[in-house]
Amino acid sequence: MNSQHGHEPVFCTIVPPHLLDRLAQADDPAIARAARRTLTADAAQRTARRLTTVVGAPAASLPEGAPPGAPQRTVHDAEHGTGLPGRVVRSEGDAPGDDATVNRAYAGLGATFDLLLSAYGRDSIDGAGLPLLATVHFDRDYGNAFWNGEQMVFGDGDGEIFLDFTGPVDVIAHELAHGLTQYTTNFTYFGQPGALNESVSDVFGALVKQHTLAQSAADADWLIGAGLLAPGVSGTALRSMKAPGTAYDDDVLGTDPQPATMDDYVRTGRDNGGVHINSGIPNHAFYLLATELGGNAWDRAGRIWYDTLTAGTLAVDASFTEFAAATVAAARARFGAGSELDAVSKAWEQVGVDIA
Repeated sequence: MNSQHGHEPVFCTIVPPHLLDRLAQADDPAIARAARRTLTADAAQRTARRLTTVVGAPAASLPEGAPPGAPQRTVHDAEHGTGLPGRVVRSEGDAPGDDATVNRAYAGLGATFDLLLSAYGRDSIDGAGLPLLATVHFDRDYGNAFWNGEQMVFGDGDGEIFLDFTGPVDVIAHELAHGLTQYTTNFTYFGQPGALNESVSDVFGALVKQHTLAQSAADADWLIGAGLLAPGVSGTALRSMKAPGTAYDDDVLGTDPQPATMDDYVRTGRDNGGVHINSGIPNHAFYLLATELGGNAWDRAGRIWYDTLTAGTLAVDASFTEFAAATVAAARARFGAGSELDAVSKAWEQVGVDIA
């Protein structure tokens, strides 16, 4: 049983280190330079995160008189530096400005807040109205977006491989969902629990995108980061929940390494034990469940996942099997012995995860 739902933040990025490592070896010096710069910035942020975790981070607090059930968003501009959070450029209730990146970040924070509140009755990622902070224009040619335990940060991309990271709303929601995990199951960021951490972010990223576009499970593309890759890249997105392993196949980026089932589970020491790779398996299980149930994915499939996260029954080092069993228990508790329960069991069976 996980009694440690505490504040032990991790540093989570949307683009995995193994992808940046590959780009750092690219023949094109501009691409290689941008990737190396991104890896260096990520390493510095990771170190800063560890120090904050040891020393303790100041808790964000609601402004005086802030209404419950309403977002409290602040967007900062790093002005191509690496100091965080940067200069405040848009606060809650401010009209849109001239900077489209700022406006997209603000809207994406709002879209994530809206899904959590309207679908699950949750007031922000911590359930208690936590203010949502974002920083845009981080560093130069920075090819990533991250959650550092307190806020979200977005790069502008290098223009050659990655475009602006505020472009796809699911990238914004993915990073904020790391905060949701931090305040619920707090999965260890390594191996299977780390892959679950990443998968939960992809699931809620996809749900926010579908909710924003009013798309049913059948109509959705189930891509994570569609629109993030520059026009010259052979690929559609960073990941595909519908068909893991097919998101890109590019001379420079390489081939999408995600498995769809346990038959192809990747054992690796890189990327924190393959957290961005093996997340394809629970991702695919969720896709199978959502499309089997039909309708809007956030209604039943998303509700089962949300209930699983908030039940307080999962250990921080939960395995795929333990998580799968918890989703079955959540489906039974919420919906009884109906089609939802059958669909959850079937989805995990199809991806080769045993239910303990």
